[in-house]
Amino acid sequence: MSNNSAVNSNLAIAQRAVKQLRLEASVHRIKVSQAAAELKTFCLQNAHKDPLLTGVPSSDNPFRPPKSCVLL
Repeated sequence: MSNNSAVNSNLAIAQRAVKQLRLEASVHRIKVSQAAAELKTFCLQNAHKDPLLTGVPSSDNPFRPPKSCVLL
């Protein structure tokens, strides 16, 4: 019986491997040069919205240093 269960186990492992390979083979792929060009275009088109490039107005910045209070 243990030989039969080992065969079934190996068969299940092989079936999972084949299923995974079929899934990976069906994935649509593009060339790296095309992906890089599309990424560059996207970054350039959205650069004006990126707070790391344009900065955050101090009035909208929740992490600005607190203002000190002076009593006269």
